[in-house]
Amino acid sequence: MALGTAVAVPSLFSGPLACSRHSYRAEVVEEETPSLLKVASGPSGSASGGAPVSSALSGLDLAKLTVGDSFVTASVSETRTARLTVDPTLQRVADALMVLHRVPEAAVVLMDVATGKILVYASHVESGKARDLCVEATAPAASVFKMVTASALVEQANLGADERACYSGGEQRITPRDLVPDPKRDRWCTTLGGAMGRSINTVFARLATTHLRPAGLEGMAKSLGFGSALPFDVPVQPSAESFPEDTLGFARTAAGFWNTTLSPLHAAWLGATMARGGEPVRPLVVSDVVDGRGAVVWTAASSVAQKRAVKQATADAVTTMMESTVSEGTSYRAFHDPKGAPFLPGVSVAGKTGTLTDASSRRFYTWFTGFAPSHPVAVTDAVTHSEAGKAPRQVAIGVLIVNNPTWTIKANVLAREVLRAYFASQGVPSVTTPQLRVTSVPVPVAEAGMNAEVQPSTTPPTKHRRQRGS
Repeated sequence: MALGTAVAVPSLFSGPLACSRHSYRAEVVEEETPSLLKVASGPSGSASGGAPVSSALSGLDLAKLTVGDSFVTASVSETRTARLTVDPTLQRVADALMVLHRVPEAAVVLMDVATGKILVYASHVESGKARDLCVEATAPAASVFKMVTASALVEQANLGADERACYSGGEQRITPRDLVPDPKRDRWCTTLGGAMGRSINTVFARLATTHLRPAGLEGMAKSLGFGSALPFDVPVQPSAESFPEDTLGFARTAAGFWNTTLSPLHAAWLGATMARGGEPVRPLVVSDVVDGRGAVVWTAASSVAQKRAVKQATADAVTTMMESTVSEGTSYRAFHDPKGAPFLPGVSVAGKTGTLTDASSRRFYTWFTGFAPSHPVAVTDAVTHSEAGKAPRQVAIGVLIVNNPTWTIKANVLAREVLRAYFASQGVPSVTTPQLRVTSVPVPVAEAGMNAEVQPSTTPPTKHRRQRGS
């Protein structure tokens, strides 16, 4: 939901923790960085093409949502309103976090894995006209694309999460030298699962050039939704994919260096697809449409499973790899406190991060996609929700944050806070819900030297560090 400028907004506070500002240093590939406008399908800032949308939803505007006590709604026309599947409380959590941290652009999609119902559908544009960022696919997919490469390595090359590989280099870019195994330089070794968790570019680049062909990886990308619009209640901009013919370009693409784009809705869909064992489900956000008198004039049909994207064994293997992202990889710090205690005790999370810098626009893109719980939560008297005796429903999440050089939050921390709110609402023991309160919006600290007081953050400071293509 896009929020206008306000002096005081609902925000989250989970302790006396100060905002921490950071400067980015991620993968900067200047001379070989294509324009996102050339890679993305359709014009920037709009969702073009797409699967057919019900005529009853023509005119639906998801860029401007109204969050009420019982429903989240969106306008369809002057006389009709769509009531959404979105949870008002969770929506407020996502909106408040994005406003508090003054992120230039961000989007959050939280999706019920079993039904495809969207529980959070939040977009934030700090300056300028409100846009539905959830369906825009102009941001680079970055290392989230490693999920596609890993699926191809499992399904087409019969590799497993325990496949071992040694490596060197590739932290910020892939060079021809990085593709050549050298026992003298390759001092570090890991498994494919470990490479996914820590997003090690060289391992993915080498395995892709050894075991895959461009046509095979492109076929897997198409199976996982790239190149065509996802069926949804509004048009969705297709996530783009382009595979260079040269070996180096192919290796870079397989590792997540440019040539692919992604929408936050598609990111959540990818997580749900893995959670469902490789069988996607159509996402839906509209529950029904009412006229000016409140009478229901259209009701959504239940979502149905789509054509299988990958084999069950493939989804299981990729899930195992994704779990290492949170248990020991690029999101360990985001999902654990400084003492190593998890923010989501008893809830296993499978995830994938993505981090990439567009040097020309000085924008720092971070992604988090995944699902939870990746293993069933033990049902006890305390672990129930509205249906007594049943464990929390599985959810998939897709989060994108587009930061300036100075930033206070990345996508994995925002994803964690939304998941915290969800599982706390489901009654999972020891998972605390961020408390809403009204506080002043923190003033951004400009690089030009504006003096500003940084307000308390809802989240622990995130120490930014150079990561292997996280």
